[in-house]
Amino acid sequence: MTDTFQFKLKATDGGARLGEVSMPRGTVRTPAFMPVGTVGTVKAMYLDQVREAGADIILGNTYHLMLRPGAERVARLGGLHKLIRWEHPMLTDSGGFQVMSLSGLRKLDEQGVTFKSHVDGSLHHMSPERSIEIQGLLGSDIQMQLDECVALPAEPQEVERAMELSLRWAERCRVAFGEQAGKAMFGIVQGGDVPALRIRSAEGLKQLDLKGYSIGGLAVGEPQDVMLKMLEETLPVLPTEKPRYLMGVGTPDDILKSVARGIDMFDCVMPTRSGRHGLAFTRRGRVNIRNARHAEDMRPLDEESNCPAARDYSRAYLHHLVRADEALGGMLLSWNNLSYYQDLMKGIRLAIAEGRFADFYAETQEAWAKGDIDPV
Repeated sequence: MTDTFQFKLKATDGGARLGEVSMPRGTVRTPAFMPVGTVGTVKAMYLDQVREAGADIILGNTYHLMLRPGAERVARLGGLHKLIRWEHPMLTDSGGFQVMSLSGLRKLDEQGVTFKSHVDGSLHHMSPERSIEIQGLLGSDIQMQLDECVALPAEPQEVERAMELSLRWAERCRVAFGEQAGKAMFGIVQGGDVPALRIRSAEGLKQLDLKGYSIGGLAVGEPQDVMLKMLEETLPVLPTEKPRYLMGVGTPDDILKSVARGIDMFDCVMPTRSGRHGLAFTRRGRVNIRNARHAEDMRPLDEESNCPAARDYSRAYLHHLVRADEALGGMLLSWNNLSYYQDLMKGIRLAIAEGRFADFYAETQEAWAKGDIDPV
């Protein structure tokens, strides 16, 4: 731990980077996957389980938390860490992505976004300054700038407009954030699928000398190869001594390929959302536990896993729970999925440290390609 926010790059292997983000509430080992705790809960999980699975940091959502229970209320209760019993680092996003998804309920201008709550229809205004204020009230350790995220595909002129607006908002967020001991504000690179705009955005943000940089506006409808190309265009522009965070990504394959290109941090709802819908992630690839082939299979999801959900419960029981729409089914599969994601990150970090990331990459892809065990 440290009294300040620091990033240390410990090793590289090809484009892959091994590092540590240190702050007063703890150290985040990178590459890191951040479980998403949208409204103060990682869905279907106890936070003790999330920590035991290997998570150093979780994510909270500014948009949802400002609506309920409300940022001012959270502050009166001692902050989000105290409220949810998570004593470790926490990142809050700015709410920009959620506001994008409310296109029918929002009005956007230079000053910010006016939108109607999806909960009760009440009217709210979020400016860059208000976004930072809310994140401060929540008490998060890493705060994100407010940005405009454009769904792809989009016209180049629309992508450019949103990118330039996001840059101006980043400057306002930087001023509003000021200097906060032990905390950080990250900028968000936008520019859609236009390389020149991505580069302009990255160069503009670099001038603000922020403590970290994020790549936003990807995994929003574009093919994986486009996402990877945008990373290849953008990352060389960003400072090597600062952490790099790819927002909202993604599948284990997305993560592995993005680490190879130099990404340090990830978040995604996929492991928990998939678990609630009967899909498991394993070292053998994806397993749809709803399929009838599992109905009389007393073998576990993965006999070698350290996670009890994967190792100690039969496929037959998991299949029954999911088919019966029992909450325990989603809980067990979410536990399995988050544990697998954290095991993947642990394996990535070890491989980089030992200089064998290329071998780990190939072995992991090969295991996924072989697929699940044969039916009984």
